[in-house]
Amino acid sequence: MYRTAIQKAAAVFLFLILLSTAAQAEEWRAAEENIPRFEALFSLLRDSCGEGAELDTAAADELIGKIRAENGDDGFIARSVTDHWVRNVLDPGYRMFIWRGEETAVPLLRSGLKFSGKHAFVVLGYQLEDGEMAEELAGRCGAAAAAARAFPDAILVTTGGATGGNNPEGHTEAGEMKKYLAGTCGISAERIYTDPDARTTLENALNCFRILKEQGVESYTIVTSNYHQRWGQILFNAVAAVYERKAGYTAKLVGNYNYLAEPDAGTTAGGRAGLSQLSALLMRSICIAP
Repeated sequence: MYRTAIQKAAAVFLFLILLSTAAQAEEWRAAEENIPRFEALFSLLRDSCGEGAELDTAAADELIGKIRAENGDDGFIARSVTDHWVRNVLDPGYRMFIWRGEETAVPLLRSGLKFSGKHAFVVLGYQLEDGEMAEELAGRCGAAAAAARAFPDAILVTTGGATGGNNPEGHTEAGEMKKYLAGTCGISAERIYTDPDARTTLENALNCFRILKEQGVESYTIVTSNYHQRWGQILFNAVAAVYERKAGYTAKLVGNYNYLAEPDAGTTAGGRAGLSQLSALLMRSICIAP
């Protein structure tokens, strides 16, 4: 009887802890009235990518103003997405850093960029082939390893779930990358954190930001393929804005580092793809753990 009472008391105590944690969680979803305004804003951004096209900044500012008037959080996120688009997608002088097989990431060391505070290199996954890494994913890991050697105090976050056909053991992109980085590349496994669940670039961003926040990361760099960099940045930047507004957590995106998969990849195609996934972000609630 005494033991049963203790067990019941413990169960009640655990329930109260879980209830308290849930109550502290933040959640964001665009206001219903703002969804068509976001879509109109994204349409303006997409239209600015065409040959000889320019962003209609007056129309964009007007839409952002209406979004902000409806909901301040939404307005902050809309402004962040638009400013990032101008700086990183439309800027013809945007610097893309390419890994060319070097042992350490010399381009990043010489970039003049400030990898200050606790830094993370976030390595985006690529579909597995029969449960194993494809050449392109190994290339992304090669770039990540070079970056890790150049910045020995930084951590790495590998992200990607169980993908591809003929994968009966459920190998994940994140898990295979960690094994490759720790084994073949000689990077300490203790520096590598994994997200084994993401199936899309949007989920990469959502899942990785939970890890970045948990680890107290202050700045991060996305490591992927050159054609995928702007795509990833659009999504990570938007999720970063949500975290900054709703959780008071800020992590600064610093530069980029890329495996050269498509030498002639266009500069804006990845941005358009990122915007397409970003539209899905508006239709779901994002729960941010405290």
